[in-house]
Amino acid sequence: MQTGSEISKTSPPPSGHAAPLPPGVGSALLFAAFNALSFPLVVGSPMILYAKSLGAPATVLGIIAGMMPLLVIFQIPAAKHVGRIGYKRFVYAGWGVRIIFIFGLALVPLLGGLLNTTAQLALVLLLLFAFNLSRGISSCAWLPWITALVPATVRGKYLARDAAAVNLASFVITLVAAACLGSAPAPWQFAVLFALSGAMGATSLIVLKQIPDVSAGGDAAKSSEPVPWKEIASFPPFRQLLLFNVAWAAAVGGLGAFTVAWLKSEAQMSEAQVLLLTSAAFLGGLSSLWLLGTRLDRFGSKPVLFFALLLWFGIAAGWMALAGGALQVQIWLVLALQFFMGLATALVNMANVRLAMATVPVMGRSHFFALFSVAGSLTLGIAPVLWGVLIDALQSVRWETHGFVWNRYSIFFAAVAGVFVVAMWRGRRLHEPAAAQMEDLLRDVIEQSPFRMWLRYWPRS
Repeated sequence: MQTGSEISKTSPPPSGHAAPLPPGVGSALLFAAFNALSFPLVVGSPMILYAKSLGAPATVLGIIAGMMPLLVIFQIPAAKHVGRIGYKRFVYAGWGVRIIFIFGLALVPLLGGLLNTTAQLALVLLLLFAFNLSRGISSCAWLPWITALVPATVRGKYLARDAAAVNLASFVITLVAAACLGSAPAPWQFAVLFALSGAMGATSLIVLKQIPDVSAGGDAAKSSEPVPWKEIASFPPFRQLLLFNVAWAAAVGGLGAFTVAWLKSEAQMSEAQVLLLTSAAFLGGLSSLWLLGTRLDRFGSKPVLFFALLLWFGIAAGWMALAGGALQVQIWLVLALQFFMGLATALVNMANVRLAMATVPVMGRSHFFALFSVAGSLTLGIAPVLWGVLIDALQSVRWETHGFVWNRYSIFFAAVAGVFVVAMWRGRRLHEPAAAQMEDLLRDVIEQSPFRMWLRYWPRS
């Protein structure tokens, strides 16, 4: 069995060039783009805003934000069927089923004459549950499929381009959503957006069929032996990765949903303004392609993760300052925070998945990836609900110290910043022997950037 340390030793030496991506990966990137034109409309800011229009409290918003990652837990029982069915068929079936529920969501805003807002909200939660359940089951095969399709030497390159495709498409669809909703959207405008999501999801299925299939033989499809989950979780490099993912997910879970809720309820912004501001996050994610390029394969995941978590700590502190009144709400400041949220998210996701690809052995790959996805996603699902309960419980809290107001949102952002510190501590314990130092990564970024003249002031040691 090839371990993560053995794989990392085969990494190419630092170089400014990387091998080309294999045939068929272009279809995978195109699928990611069309998929990103679909899912942000039903699990992102537009759905949060629609739920707010129905009178949803913070706890319900937390349930909506946490439902998608929470239902990834069904990857555990689904993993044993991947080898028998095959990667491509497994993903295609699940993605096809969830499109049905998207079109169901498109009908809910049109039922205002038949159902009150409470009933509509309940129907939204039911359809989102079904959508995310089918997505959670079928996504079990995606990472093993891509890991088998993309060679280890260019996985960072692929992940950077995948992030760029997803963020560019998400940015475009968010602008479309902002133009569609305007400042005081009627229910039919939400219905149009959800129907568009379904149409883009159907298009992504057509592209999905063009991705080459690969054998799932390493997943031991016909084995009748029980899956050794305890041994899988005990594999030392993998265990450290799981613990890091739990800490990271606890910090970031719900942050996107509750920044949207804060901008709407506390900053008194319209739906169009909120969507335009949050679209900056996708530009931040898109910029990760320039920032990393081939660097993820050359320098490793750990320096990227540590840099991104430092950035996340600063972002949480910035939101806390806004919520507490230490900083005035200004468009440029909110745009900057959203931009860096997108950048930091893309950096963590790419580095995290690449490290998982290097750590997970070939034998039992689907089960390793299922546990990897579930550990982080379960936390991502529970965290928004708990954060939402906390925000609702602190609704009447308000006290001022030295001009700073401690209220439910400033306390929430302060707590999130503390959990990011825990994630940084866990990140330093990750196993990646060939990884460079964060200073080496930053030096290379500056050398290749317009700011390379700053190098003359870089400390020498």
